[in-house]
Amino acid sequence: MRTLVTGGAGYVGAGVVRELLGAGHEVVVLDSLLHDQEDVAAGLEAAGARVLRGDLLDGGATAAALDGAESVVHLAAVVGDSACARDPDLSGAVNVEGSAALVAEAMQAGVRRLVFASTCCNYERMADPLVPVDETVPLEPVSLYGEQKVAIERRLLEQPLDGLVPTCLRLATVYGVGERMRFDLTVNEFTRELWAGNVLEVYGELWRPYLHVLDAARAIARVLRADEAQVGHRVFNVGHSDENYRNVDLVEVIRQRITRGEVHYVHRDEDPRDYRVDFTRIRDELGFESAMRVPDGVDEIASALEEERFGDPYAARFSN
Repeated sequence: MRTLVTGGAGYVGAGVVRELLGAGHEVVVLDSLLHDQEDVAAGLEAAGARVLRGDLLDGGATAAALDGAESVVHLAAVVGDSACARDPDLSGAVNVEGSAALVAEAMQAGVRRLVFASTCCNYERMADPLVPVDETVPLEPVSLYGEQKVAIERRLLEQPLDGLVPTCLRLATVYGVGERMRFDLTVNEFTRELWAGNVLEVYGELWRPYLHVLDAARAIARVLRADEAQVGHRVFNVGHSDENYRNVDLVEVIRQRITRGEVHYVHRDEDPRDYRVDFTRIRDELGFESAMRVPDGVDEIASALEEERFGDPYAARFSN
């Protein structure tokens, strides 16, 4: 099918595009290339994707991107707590208003399937973080980013969509080497800092789930392969139940591989985000399991740093 991937030259998006091209999709990418990833866009074009350099907030650009599309993978967003807090007006315009406009235009264009990249940040405050939560628990995000993702989930799941069939995927925190690399994500950042021999400050006891960036792409492709009756108007957590870690656990994994640098543990009362996530539904119903684990991601990041594949790993383009 012809599939539009918004944010398709991003950290997750580039892998999604290549996964879909490999599965025989005709892929159109809409991306503003905000993070100087023209090289990523060129690589996707060489692989067979059609890349439109445009903004989600530009109605003309989205209309052109949706022309003839049968499905949409919606990844484009201001991603992460820090980026949203830095410019709340922009994040609201993109993550809420822009997403709602895309949904409306997709309905008008006759798109049948929509996969929305949501986040496990929606679970940020749980009564007992030692009990893994599934897709049925009430959502209580404490960050602006989580609130915005929940708002679009509700738009997709609770309102009529005139034939558009949505699936919401709550992705765990991603890690690993991607074409548009990010070093502002926990596993990637910790690995870089210790590899560089720096002092790493860690808030150690809070739980989070993790997911390799290429497994995120595989999960999205798996949903598009599924019958719409199986995935339509539904939510799936995306990750692996063995991939819930505290920061102190991540440090231990990295320390087994990298002996440089120092770790200082810092107590932080003001961060209430503490949660473990259950990923049984996507495994049992769609047969999806992550192929990669955090130690694999640490190994590949360290190897890429040794090979100087990123040039300066502290360059601004590697952070949101």
